[in-house]
Amino acid sequence: MMVHASLRRLGLARSQFGNGGPDMLLDALEAAVGPTGTLMMILGSDYACDWVNRRLVEERAQLLAGTAPFDPRTASVLPEVGWLAEVFRLRRGTMLSSNPSGRFAARGCDAAVLLRDQPWNDYYGPESPLARLCETGGKVLRLGADPNTVTVLHYAEYVARVPNKRRTRWDYLITGASGPEHVWIDCLDDAEGIAEWPEDYFTIITNSYVAEGRARQGRVGLAVSELISAADFVAFGAAWMEQAFG
Repeated sequence: MMVHASLRRLGLARSQFGNGGPDMLLDALEAAVGPTGTLMMILGSDYACDWVNRRLVEERAQLLAGTAPFDPRTASVLPEVGWLAEVFRLRRGTMLSSNPSGRFAARGCDAAVLLRDQPWNDYYGPESPLARLCETGGKVLRLGADPNTVTVLHYAEYVARVPNKRRTRWDYLITGASGPEHVWIDCLDDAEGIAEWPEDYFTIITNSYVAEGRARQGRVGLAVSELISAADFVAFGAAWMEQAFG
């Protein structure tokens, strides 16, 4: 089960609940999936030099030279992902993938299966943790999360039969075996989208899917929440993209 949550909408933010809200929620989720279940979250990475990826490709190596290298074992989560993901990352026994752009965390029975051999390029595509989530009958749990945050739709961008998908490149200085190493990643454009569209199409797809009654809905804490079949949602999202962008 892949989790996206807003602590504030749940009523568990520190300003509302005090300390301990994230741990209480994670304890409840682990109890819900049980000893044979698995939890997964997207982490991203808080990379201080991510600004170089807004510069020309030929400038990036020089801009990265001498900066602090990225270490996927210790880097904090991307701030916009939220504090719950950081608490999840730091829990003893949580497994991490090492891709700096598409870094995931998982814990539970099938954590190693989900994270095994994540592709370096196209890290959200075939053989990715998102693909394996779908292949294993996984679910997506939205606990008051914004509709544009459902990461599995990035896998739908790979599945969708759309011509001329936009691609991009991300550059990093990482901790290598013999010192800092400049590397780059090629992938579909998961920042600006695979095609021009006047609105955030992840929001449109998510809201349309929920409106069709294909998600199981309920209230968790103060938040309206949904439990979604990952594979069904990917198929729905890919069909929408094919119609809109094809």
